Amino acid sequence: MKTILHPTYFPNVAQFVAVLKTNDLVFEVCDNYQKQTYRNRASIYGANGKLDLNIPVVYTQKNRQLYKDVKIFNDDNWQIQHLKSLESAYRTSPFFEFYIDELMPLFTSEANYIMDYNFKCLELIFECLQLPFKYSVTERFELEPKHALDGRLLSNSRKEIPQNFKPYAQVFDDKHGFLSNLSILDLLFNEGPNTPLYLNGQTLQL
Repeated sequence: MKTILHPTYFPNVAQFVAVLKTNDLVFEVCDNYQKQTYRNRASIYGANGKLDLNIPVVYTQKNRQLYKDVKIFNDDNWQIQHLKSLESAYRTSPFFEFYIDELMPLFTSEANYIMDYNFKCLELIFECLQLPFKYSVTERFELEPKHALDGRLLSNSRKEIPQNFKPYAQVFDDKHGFLSNLSILDLLFNEGPNTPLYLNGQTLQL
């Protein structure tokens, strides 16, 4: 069945479960941008628990903008900050050193539009997972898509759908326990090549 998802910043585990469960992946590219979603946010496991990495964007609520037209605000050196946060959180994880060089271009090259950048993130994650990155994009926005599983709600951080995913070892789980449905980076750095097997074994709540 066709599944529609938002291209988000290092998508959460739920979104990747949806990706691996579908045989027809479609990304929504015709909608308006919405604040407080995973479009510009990824959640990782830091020393003090859940930590959100936010990409600053040039956006005002007064003037509606298409998601694809929203620019990144680069004056804050956010890429350096995000890289330091990832190093602090995952440098002792089993597979951080294995993947970080492959992901490094995302933190050292220029990023202008949030949607374009998110597609670059997705492409590199698929390379890390050694999976083909095959997808199509929407041609128009539909509030209620016909003949498709609507996974766009998985990008909504304000109304996040609880997921009952199987625990896996995390760097700081001895301090705060298992944190479910974090960014795919958390799973990748901790589980490495076993990541696709883990994703295929999970049941998604929608």
